Amino acid sequence: MLFAALPCRIAILHVSVRPMRRMLLLPAVALFLCTPPGVEQHASAQSSERIVVAPPTALTQRPRTGTVSSPFFAGTVTAAGGEARIEFKIDYSNATIYNPETNKNDPVRLRSYRDLHETAAPAIPFVAPTIEVAPGETVRVTLKNDLPSSDASCPASLPDINVPHCFNRTNLHAHGLWVSPTGNSDNVLLSIAPSVSFEYEYNISIEHPAGTFWYHPHLHGSTALQVSSGMAGFLIVRGSRLPSVQTGGDVDTLLKGADGLPFTERLVLLQQIQYACRDASGAVQETATGKYVCQPGQVGEIEGYDQFGPTTWPKSGRFTTIDGQVAPVFTGAQVGRIERWRIAHAGVRDTVQLQFKRMRPGAPDFASLDPTQQLNWIEQNCIGARLPQFGFASDGLTRAKISERDTTVLQPGYREDLLMVFPEAGDYCVLDDMAGPSGTVNATTKIRKFLARVNVAMGQAVGADAKAFLQAELISAANRTMPETIRQKVRDDLANDMGLFSFVPHPDVADSEVKGRQTLQLKIDVSSGLKFFVDGKAYDATRIDRTLPLGSVEEWTLTSGISPPVGHPFHIHVNPFQIVKILDSGGNDVSSAGESNDPQYANLKGVWKDTLFVKPGYQVVIRTRYRRYIGDFVLHCHILDHEDQGMMQNVRIAVPNGAGGVLTNHH
Repeated sequence: MLFAALPCRIAILHVSVRPMRRMLLLPAVALFLCTPPGVEQHASAQSSERIVVAPPTALTQRPRTGTVSSPFFAGTVTAAGGEARIEFKIDYSNATIYNPETNKNDPVRLRSYRDLHETAAPAIPFVAPTIEVAPGETVRVTLKNDLPSSDASCPASLPDINVPHCFNRTNLHAHGLWVSPTGNSDNVLLSIAPSVSFEYEYNISIEHPAGTFWYHPHLHGSTALQVSSGMAGFLIVRGSRLPSVQTGGDVDTLLKGADGLPFTERLVLLQQIQYACRDASGAVQETATGKYVCQPGQVGEIEGYDQFGPTTWPKSGRFTTIDGQVAPVFTGAQVGRIERWRIAHAGVRDTVQLQFKRMRPGAPDFASLDPTQQLNWIEQNCIGARLPQFGFASDGLTRAKISERDTTVLQPGYREDLLMVFPEAGDYCVLDDMAGPSGTVNATTKIRKFLARVNVAMGQAVGADAKAFLQAELISAANRTMPETIRQKVRDDLANDMGLFSFVPHPDVADSEVKGRQTLQLKIDVSSGLKFFVDGKAYDATRIDRTLPLGSVEEWTLTSGISPPVGHPFHIHVNPFQIVKILDSGGNDVSSAGESNDPQYANLKGVWKDTLFVKPGYQVVIRTRYRRYIGDFVLHCHILDHEDQGMMQNVRIAVPNGAGGVLTNHH
């Protein structure tokens, strides 16, 4: 009896999980936490309490009756054409973040999104509630800014808009949603001051793709500071549309088990919360080796842009969090049970190269080791070949074919939907692999990091070929779920290298459609101080940099400056784009096979996205349609401190005038 020999206590955890293919809200769970001899009590508490807990679901009111065909929705929901109401407040929240450097919890005070009518403070308040909606719904999000009105960063007059400022003002961006950018829709040109409430209204088209999206603040001058504080959450559009001979459907309708329920789902929110403590002079407090440090009694905060920059994240000693926790444990997995991992990179300052490996049986707890031992732990305990990952959607948009890989590269703003199959019982390492400078947002060599552990129980045998197992399971799912008129096509596509052609939300952009061309360069200028430019200019709120005709289709060529050689993730609002080709510095198209020393561009040809990393010296060619919506919005670098300091443009989509131009007024 192992536990009988250990000092134990009972901890009450309120857990939200998604086992057995549906989301369940469980009552409080009692855990027996036992401390091995020689280990302090706080270390045991860390290990036991750092179980991955799915972000809370936003409290949503749907005043009309009806149903949406998805078991994930809780309670009464509205049918297409109905309304979903959500009310958030923004305020400071006090919590803790586990610090492997000290094997203790660091107290932090961070800005956060919270449900306005929550009955109890969440355990992890800097992971925002998940918004779940359906195509055809009108989604109303009330945002109440409860941050302090006293704000030294917000002077009455600002000489340069590209100097970070007004850290307590905010707004809301529905990243990746295909909705209007104007009025009280996805309008990032609004500013919501402290004590002000504002209601956003997203009219989600009945044609809107189902998929994984996210939301975060987007007020120029404070975006990076607020997002890095943890102000980010999933925005999931859940679909129930079956494909037909004439129209595509939602891949959600296919991804179901023999019991008719959706595959087990994991929401994985990746964040870099770069909190720091400051000394008496206001400088970030560091150890002799340059790592951030908080003394007993101090509280970590994010209150200045000296906490950002290409060297600050690696030297800070902070770890990428998963759903708000450092080095946590995923529980509930079973051998042979297909899981859907919805992953969003909601961080600001690191590139994540996601990998899975078997963990050596009997490996010591990573969190119980000192920093020097942690560096060697991965090599000693994460063993064997990398597990295959099966990517079927990028930035929320279903791919034409499932992409098999052993590494998924996530830049800030990216989302990836993976199907995972664990082949044997035991523990698995979730890793962030090393990478060279040209492929990372910090433009520095990154070391391998441990992100999490997956605990896998016995289950259905998989065999030696995970791809063949998954392929057979999906074909079986098609037999059960697809209409008879389309069933054979879906089966044939899956049998032919796991095609998903009946679920792609946008048709390919043909050469004959292209009506115009755009070029764009993202660049840091060091010739006259540190400046952040798009096409040689810093952001000007009064300037419209591009005017684009509604209904047109254009091809864009994107580049990043080579002096200094820094890459940038390009992001544009409203309309997604399709990748045509990615040319390396030698003119070779690497969008299919990728590169031997960098996996991030492999299998991207023809894929639809809304954010894409542009390596220095490369040319990225994309095509996009300007559909449905007019108005002013932005494109920018999704290294958000770059955006706050000027690497952004205003874009306008306008109604054509019938003579080759666009209307410039209403008459």
